Amino acid sequence: MTDSRIATVRLGTHGPEVGVQGLGCMGMSFAYGPSDAETSRATLERALELGVTLYDTADAYGAGENERFLAPFFKAHRDEVVIATKFALSIPPDEPTRRVIRNDAPYIRQAVEASLKRLDVDVIDLYYMHRRDVGVPLEESVGTMAELVREGKVKHLGLSEVTGDELRAAQDVHPIAAVQSEWSLFSRDIEAKVVPAARELGVALVPYSPLGRGFLTGGFVQAEKDLTDDDFRRTMPRFTGDNAAANAALLEPVRAVAEAHGASLAQIALAWVQQRSAVHGLPVVQIPGTRRPGRVEENVAATRIVLTREELALLEPIAGRVAGSRYQDMTFTSAGRE
Repeated sequence: MTDSRIATVRLGTHGPEVGVQGLGCMGMSFAYGPSDAETSRATLERALELGVTLYDTADAYGAGENERFLAPFFKAHRDEVVIATKFALSIPPDEPTRRVIRNDAPYIRQAVEASLKRLDVDVIDLYYMHRRDVGVPLEESVGTMAELVREGKVKHLGLSEVTGDELRAAQDVHPIAAVQSEWSLFSRDIEAKVVPAARELGVALVPYSPLGRGFLTGGFVQAEKDLTDDDFRRTMPRFTGDNAAANAALLEPVRAVAEAHGASLAQIALAWVQQRSAVHGLPVVQIPGTRRPGRVEENVAATRIVLTREELALLEPIAGRVAGSRYQDMTFTSAGRE
């Protein structure tokens, strides 16, 4: 592992230039069981040393705690980092485990002010609509986000879990820099319509969970047996029961390719996502999440792995054989609207 910095790419036609791999920060304070703050801070610093400049969070991650945790790091490196956060998943005060999708203008304005305060910044570099509320016209939601740009509170706009048609409609209102959706060896549904729309419009793709929430690393097999009680992957159909056992068998070709490269399973999974950029002809900046410096070094090293045509063909059938859905409740995704 050398310490040479990773390559850079631009998000969208006029968006920020960032390292070709970003960092998903959710797990540092939410969702994946216990974390160590000191180790997480070391991970942030190591990522920056290696050229990772896009840091991804959301107001819903730990009910704002993730943004608060990241604020000192962002303040120390404000001119070196691109801060991405999101709105839309409202948490009812009397139901802390519930999420309600809201895209209405008053809520967006309330959310951005709260995020600015927690992040302790004057402007958010990339502001995403985390999920789509179909009860609110997209033109209203994106129009309000565009007002935030004009007011200097936000620099660039992004969308998460939208359809190809929704992306086109949003782009008619204001330029969109990036679309964030799940994209991995296990999840390829966005390739049908979202990716072609993004390529056509000059929008970057920011894949989340490129490691299949850790499953593609071989780090766990049965969520209910291998993960702590507070790990939300225990609720995901792909990682439990018979589905998990069936999906674990799908990792065999990944292992074969990893062995040929002297690489880890994680590195092959990330290299595959990275090569989607060349395959589909658009910028791709994936945001694998980790809380350990050693893992971020491993992940960044994957940007230098190039898979052969034969290796890509070996990995091609995997997604079509995955058992189980991404979430228990798929209404929180774009799947039912495409």
